[in-house]
Amino acid sequence: MADLLENSQRWLQAGETLDDLRLGGLKIIQRKDGYRFSLDPVLLCAFSRVARQETVVDLGTGSGIIPLLLARQTDAARIIGVERQPALADRAQRSVQLNGLEGRIRIIEADLRQVRDLLAAESAQVVVANPPFRKADSGRLSPRSERAQARHEVAGGLADFIAAAAFLLGTGGRCYLVYLAERLAELLEGLRRAGLEPKRLRCIHSRVGETARLVLVESRRGGGVGLTVDPPLYVYDGEGYSAEVLRCYGED
Repeated sequence: MADLLENSQRWLQAGETLDDLRLGGLKIIQRKDGYRFSLDPVLLCAFSRVARQETVVDLGTGSGIIPLLLARQTDAARIIGVERQPALADRAQRSVQLNGLEGRIRIIEADLRQVRDLLAAESAQVVVANPPFRKADSGRLSPRSERAQARHEVAGGLADFIAAAAFLLGTGGRCYLVYLAERLAELLEGLRRAGLEPKRLRCIHSRVGETARLVLVESRRGGGVGLTVDPPLYVYDGEGYSAEVLRCYGED
């Protein structure tokens, strides 16, 4: 691994950066002026519960941030990232190789809306996703840009992510999502309609006293009725990250 990281520049293409994930020596390749991961997937991984030898599928993996983090944080046997944008899928694959995780992570370049042609039904115990938050017609965006397709429902909306998760999970399988707080009612309704019963909810606030910006939701395939609401998560304490967020990065 040390030799691999010392020669990491050879993995980069024009316009790309190599960034330190600050967790177990992980590195990730990103486009300098394209889609770059935010704090959301880091918090989602910390919220998710993955048992030893389970199979995890990350829908819309982007640059592969979630598979990389879960490979370091959990004992999952196999982690599959599905990404429809060729450039992002290629970067994710190179990041997997750079970190020497080919034995545990597989990147599939495909549209999650065709998941039935990609993977077997009930083949995962855990599904995670950071779906696009915004409707396709909201805000200013270039439909062809990486950022637009990652943040807006240009090619698949919330219902598509939920349907894919429901297909992949068997009874008792868990789905973990991070989503906009303002669309929470839509999220919970969609999950229940697909047979994924919401079991745990946590609201993410920028600071104490501010309204929630995001929500983390765990749902279970065929789960019984009953929702636990966890204490709120505050991202900032003063001018810096809160102690809890720093722990998500592996810092005390």
